[in-house]
Amino acid sequence: MSGIITKVSGPLVVAEGLADANVSDVVRVGSQRLIGEILNMTGDAASIQVYEETSGLGPGAEVVTTGLPLSVELGPGMLENIYDGIQRPLPEIRALTGETITRGVQVAALNREKKWDFVPVAEPGQHVAGGDVLGTVQETSAILHKIMVPPGVSGTVKSIEKGEFTVDHVIAVLEDYNGKTKELTMVQNWPVRIARPYSQKYTPARPMNSGQRIIDTLFPIAKGGTAAVPGPFGSGKTVVQHQLAKWSDVDIVVYIGCGERGNEMTDVLMEFPELTDPRNGEPLMKRTVLIANTSDMPVAAREASIYTGITIAEYFRDMGYDVAVLADSTSRWAEALREMSGRLEEMPGEEGYPAYLASRLAQFYERAGVVECLGSDERRGSVTAIGAVSPPGGDTSEPVSQATMRIVKVFWALDSSLAYARHFPAINWLTSYSLYVDTLKPWYEGEFGAKYMQNRDKAMHILQEEAELQEIVRLVGQDALSPADRLTMETAKMIREDFLQQNAFIDEDAYSSYLKQFRLLDMVLQYDTVCREAIGSGADMNKLFNIPARERIGRAKMVPQDEVVKTYDGIIEEMKAEIAEIAEGGEDE
Repeated sequence: MSGIITKVSGPLVVAEGLADANVSDVVRVGSQRLIGEILNMTGDAASIQVYEETSGLGPGAEVVTTGLPLSVELGPGMLENIYDGIQRPLPEIRALTGETITRGVQVAALNREKKWDFVPVAEPGQHVAGGDVLGTVQETSAILHKIMVPPGVSGTVKSIEKGEFTVDHVIAVLEDYNGKTKELTMVQNWPVRIARPYSQKYTPARPMNSGQRIIDTLFPIAKGGTAAVPGPFGSGKTVVQHQLAKWSDVDIVVYIGCGERGNEMTDVLMEFPELTDPRNGEPLMKRTVLIANTSDMPVAAREASIYTGITIAEYFRDMGYDVAVLADSTSRWAEALREMSGRLEEMPGEEGYPAYLASRLAQFYERAGVVECLGSDERRGSVTAIGAVSPPGGDTSEPVSQATMRIVKVFWALDSSLAYARHFPAINWLTSYSLYVDTLKPWYEGEFGAKYMQNRDKAMHILQEEAELQEIVRLVGQDALSPADRLTMETAKMIREDFLQQNAFIDEDAYSSYLKQFRLLDMVLQYDTVCREAIGSGADMNKLFNIPARERIGRAKMVPQDEVVKTYDGIIEEMKAEIAEIAEGGEDE
């Protein structure tokens, strides 16, 4: 079915004569067959957002509807790939058209020539339903790709093949109760704006280990949880997301660069292929999907890129994997939403954003979670959604930040003053929070006993006390503080510099296991406890602050993971001995 363009306004095109088309249908626009999506219908007139540059397009050009919603192709070949916002493979487009993307270029999302070694799991005569595994493909050395029956399809396996096939090859034939047959390939098509189904959703109860001490110990996120990373320009949002992508203990990483600057995305594309996965020594790209939609690419595709990424994540979740979706940044995505809303002449809400901004954000974050997957083998998978927020001027009272805060359960607030002081990650411990602390407490206590969370609470208390004492110090100076308060200030400084601060360029410090985090914080807090006792018995405060063990505590975060227990025990013994010697000297006086 075709219509005729009557209006072109940037990425928005209005076409008449499409009475039988539906909202969300994908259309081909103009002689170059640009890809677009119908946003709304008024009679037989359709408002279409075009995912490519519309310059040169004018009234009278033809619009042809495909009758299908915007969908992604799901199957072997997604890992190690780089897509744009509507799942066009950028490396293949580059090989086809050169350095710039030609308008109207059509390339399949999954390689149609590469052959995959398919190993069947299901057998002829077996009854299967949506989510059941038909067979497996070793997509990369890190990930076993499970070829599943698409949701909503069921029947008895009539035949199933084994061998090396392309993704389009029919690998199995199902027969339903009416005797009708259905041929299945390795590819599934799924509409990006509809969440993939599952059997049951659970409360997230296991933490996602990011290796970043301020995140894992003070403000943890659960696998299947949601988090936002807001911060002004230059505060390190992208660096935090890179660290999460590199070190998090998830099976798959989907990194969505939606509207960030091209040079930042270039860093990702150049850096990720060279990174080594700490879990298996393989390149990190072998379990990563990158979606690149930079700020100079078409604005409408930026809006779609979020949905493309979360749909790919849900597909791997359905295999029983833990997936992390990193969106950088949702503010740029919201700006794309605002631009399209303005061109549609919708009633603007706060700061010009559409009134449905909060519900669209919720639709994205609500697709995270821990679920029991469809299928008979009781697989569990999770999608953890982490979105960066770039509020203009760092003002988190603006609509995107506020709407995000109402939805997510973890808020890592980045602080430009910390970034300028070279304190990274620049997460402000006074304004950040995690609502998963109580949910995850049983896990921490089961692994490390009650002391892990007790230490966390004590460290938070000391940092908050320091903030209150800073006010007094500004007024009357540090010398006016009591010895106990001076010790609080000193301990807080150690927590900040020796525990929270990390160097992403030093391997020993870039990642910390839970054991290392526990022992490192425990060492600082033991210093605080022993010093407090010594001060109570009259020990010289200045001598306590300058013991040789202090320097060893400061360097302890550089200790390799496998030497943590032995080294830290040695430092604690040395520290206690030195403080005891000073305390005895104080008593003698």
